[in-house]
Amino acid sequence: SAMISAPISVIGILLLFGENNGNSVIQTEGHITLLERSPLTLNCSYKTSVPPYLLWYIQYPNEALKLFVSEASGKEQEKDNNGFWTKKNTEKSSFHLEKTSVQVGDSAVYYCVVSDTVTKTVGGAEHKPRGAQE
Repeated sequence: SAMISAPISVIGILLLFGENNGNSVIQTEGHITLLERSPLTLNCSYKTSVPPYLLWYIQYPNEALKLFVSEASGKEQEKDNNGFWTKKNTEKSSFHLEKTSVQVGDSAVYYCVVSDTVTKTVGGAEHKPRGAQE
């Protein structure tokens, strides 16, 4: 029997936190509809005055926004997260999110967050929006 592929809806949104001194984020897609098992690439390119901290947030339908994947350490350029790969390219200032075969459960809004507001802590990084009171 023929499999009926449900369309998968993906929205890529880019956010930039921090002092807006010449910082910018380039978004190449808005709303995308894919069939199951199609490949997906969500591009995220940025221009910042200082090296930023990079994150992808995800919002599933009728759910709250949550952290999906944060950048790997500086040495680790690729990171696997539930079949999604983030590719950090410092030279090209990009942090793309890729999956070779999407599922219906991947329907969501994806937010690329480029932040210069991170307080580095021992053993990792903590995301702290500027203006947050100590």
